[in-house]
Amino acid sequence: VQLQASGGGLVQAGGSLRLSCAASGRSFSRYTMGWFRQAPGKEREFVAAIKGNGGGTAYADSVKGRFTISRDNGKGTVFLQMNSLKPEDTAVYYCAASQRVIVSTMRSGNHYDYWGQGTLVTVSS
Repeated sequence: VQLQASGGGLVQAGGSLRLSCAASGRSFSRYTMGWFRQAPGKEREFVAAIKGNGGGTAYADSVKGRFTISRDNGKGTVFLQMNSLKPEDTAVYYCAASQRVIVSTMRSGNHYDYWGQGTLVTVSS
């Protein structure tokens, strides 16, 4: 599966952005989809994930209540709605896909097999 992330940009603190990740290939609904981010000089970190049927989600504590992950299996797309953005949310955001993650490993990037190219989100103070 190939992933194409989009929707990044420059936004002021308190603003909102919606990221999209379009997947090519078949059986999109079988994949757990995740969003990760990497800020300059920092390690990649988990942001959010959603199971294939959309029934289970997970969020990093730092974004819980502000970000919402969702998916449209018919269109092969996963979304990340980001509200109340903070300067510390500035990072390159990556979407990822996996058929082998389970609940206990959804937050680990090592368990995702396919990655998009990343989209830059910059939040100004």
